[in-house]
Amino acid sequence: MKANFQQIVKKSFEASGTSFIELVEEAIQLLGRESGKIGNMEVTGKLVKSKPIGEALVIGDLHGDLKSLVDILQVSDYLRKMSQDRSSVLFFLGDYGDRGPFSAEVYYTVLNLKLLFPDQTILLRGNHEGPDDTVAEPNDLPAQFEMKFGRDGSKAYSSIRKLFPHLYNAAVVEEQYLLVHGGLPFKMCSIEDLSNANELHPRERLLEELLWSDPTEMTDKTSASPRGAGKLFGQKVTDEALSRLGVKIMVRGHEPCPEGFKLDHNNKILTLFSRKGPPYFNDHGAYLRIDLSKRIRNAEELIPFIHKF
Repeated sequence: MKANFQQIVKKSFEASGTSFIELVEEAIQLLGRESGKIGNMEVTGKLVKSKPIGEALVIGDLHGDLKSLVDILQVSDYLRKMSQDRSSVLFFLGDYGDRGPFSAEVYYTVLNLKLLFPDQTILLRGNHEGPDDTVAEPNDLPAQFEMKFGRDGSKAYSSIRKLFPHLYNAAVVEEQYLLVHGGLPFKMCSIEDLSNANELHPRERLLEELLWSDPTEMTDKTSASPRGAGKLFGQKVTDEALSRLGVKIMVRGHEPCPEGFKLDHNNKILTLFSRKGPPYFNDHGAYLRIDLSKRIRNAEELIPFIHKF
């Protein structure tokens, strides 16, 4: 397994535009077929539901930081764990590319992991994988793809944008965790809203808020976000949403954290940021490795299972 992963990383630097596009198309076809029971999970629309069994490795924003991704998977030796135990799951919280210099390489590596472990790898959608009407600015991906793939750069970029709607909006580990990239939709009525947010966009702001919103301690409800998309949401929104979904803790990415992670809303939210270096200059990245069968009451109890690097 170690040799396989090293080969994938090596090929990520050597990949041509044509081979990258073929990989993306294969991943789109795989994601398009995912419905109903997949391994230990149930897929409905763009929502993944999992039983609280097995182990999980949760990786936050990478933003083109291939080194952090490689270090996480090598130090944790988690791919070997996945190959030996089919109940082990790898969750990515989105924002794979943009900003950092190795965006195409990160996408290439992550998509190969999905193909290698299709029933155990869950790819969530980040705001940098958002719909055309909420593209993050500045958007470095087109220029990065042009530099890497030359005349095939625009085709490669178009292909990766076709992938984005196939990524998942959220994952729920029953009775325990909600995993999303950004935040909680203020008008979420039920778990079906997480599944159907793509179809409701842009008439409803559910998808935008899932990808863009951030927790705040400054209000109980919501306020405008300085990001220009999504909202800032307070603890009352978190309490009501988690209660409605029957879970205890929200695990998210989206926000740079100097220490690689932070807790919000009376320890009901854990934010993970799994990359280091410019343009964010955080001192540490972090990821979570947890036995899903453990009964965790709040995010503070997750700290022993958070690995900083």
